[in-house]
Amino acid sequence: MRYLSTRGHPERRRFSDILLEGLAPDGGLYLPESYPQVDAATLARWRRIYHEQGYAELAFQILSLYIDDIPADDLRALCAKTYTAEVFGTGEIVPLRHLEDGLWLEALSNGPTLAFKDMAMQLLGHLFEYELARRGETLNILGATSGDTGSAAEYAMRGKRGISVFMLSPHGRMSPFQQAQMYSLMDANIHNIAIEGVFDDCQDIVKAVSHDLDFKRRFKIGTVNSINWARLLAQVVYYFAGWIQATTRDDERVSFAVPSGNFGNVCAGHIARMMGLPIAHLVVATNENDVLDEFFRTGVYRVRGSADTYETSSPSMDISKASNFERFVFDLLGRDAAATRALFADELARHGRFDLSAHPAFALARSRFGFLSGRSTHANRIATIRDAWQRFGVVIDPHTADGVKVAREHRQPGVPMIVLETALPVKFAATIVEALGREPERPARYQGIEDRPKRVQVLPADAQRVKALIKTVCAAE
Repeated sequence: MRYLSTRGHPERRRFSDILLEGLAPDGGLYLPESYPQVDAATLARWRRIYHEQGYAELAFQILSLYIDDIPADDLRALCAKTYTAEVFGTGEIVPLRHLEDGLWLEALSNGPTLAFKDMAMQLLGHLFEYELARRGETLNILGATSGDTGSAAEYAMRGKRGISVFMLSPHGRMSPFQQAQMYSLMDANIHNIAIEGVFDDCQDIVKAVSHDLDFKRRFKIGTVNSINWARLLAQVVYYFAGWIQATTRDDERVSFAVPSGNFGNVCAGHIARMMGLPIAHLVVATNENDVLDEFFRTGVYRVRGSADTYETSSPSMDISKASNFERFVFDLLGRDAAATRALFADELARHGRFDLSAHPAFALARSRFGFLSGRSTHANRIATIRDAWQRFGVVIDPHTADGVKVAREHRQPGVPMIVLETALPVKFAATIVEALGREPERPARYQGIEDRPKRVQVLPADAQRVKALIKTVCAAE
């Protein structure tokens, strides 16, 4: 299996190389040269594997289609080490819960940091450690978070040999619980940097550093954001697991509703669908920062500046530049790298937008690729959280509430609609109190976390300042 850049760089890379690299040298994102195709017999076999051998073996079966430069026994052992009941709280790993007629919740937030990012990040930590040991190298991970990626990455990488983490987050924009999860870590290899700006500023800095190839190679910079193909690949697995649990026949279709900001989570669903998983629709649910909903409704992709990115009660989706969207547009345009580069490297840079409304491919987003979308507001979130509790005795977090609200608008008779749960409610206690009048349940290990000592540096939204800090830390080590 070889990987190419969405922007046409001629070099083809192996999995282990792009695992440590992040962005391609031309600023594009990596995708496989083609998606492995899964037939009905394979789906039937994977259904038996999940029920009889569990999630870890299902993960190995799927990942091994994309990873052929890690010995199979080693890859299977890494999956088995990652997806355990001890780490994820249940042998099913991603149990499905029926909410109402035709609507299901897939629980993805039972990992160490109580968010779906653990599903991929725990595996990524083991993959990084394995590959670095195999090469005798070290890695400085540079990441950006709007709330959950940071803690998931730091908990996965803390104490890992040969790895340091530099995590950028928007200063004052995360919930108190999210901030405490990250900033209270005192591990020597974890470095938290609060950027004076919004998440998009943090993401822009990560990309700017990655574009500086000399700096990137000199300081061995890697990434854990969903621009890293390995993270996206790990997320593909739970789409298959959700389908297996919601169906009994191998030709039975389901739809997924996915709370969306950076497009990584739903992009994994797109990959599963391209492989042959019987997905009817992929429903993109946004909050008031509705860049993605606007595109799927109108064909116009229009990024917003910091001043026009709203601070909402589903803060992990307060994103106006969806990094993974380039992967889907590449497929939408028939894998035309020149056209993709023109849109993302030229049009967006010059005008902050591009318009595909008149392009013949735009209609395919729905007809061929199955995408639908919708938008949710604070009032919708409060009402949905309250309704789920009053009718079903289930407390959901505000991002999952966005997903449930939009999912209800797109249900089809006879097609199970699976909403991907994104986090446990305790991470957003203020919104739960507003909706229900009481605090959400808190795991014992997180009691009093907001009162723990914190270690974080505040910097302006300046890539040069971040690079200077990385240099200083590396020199001290």
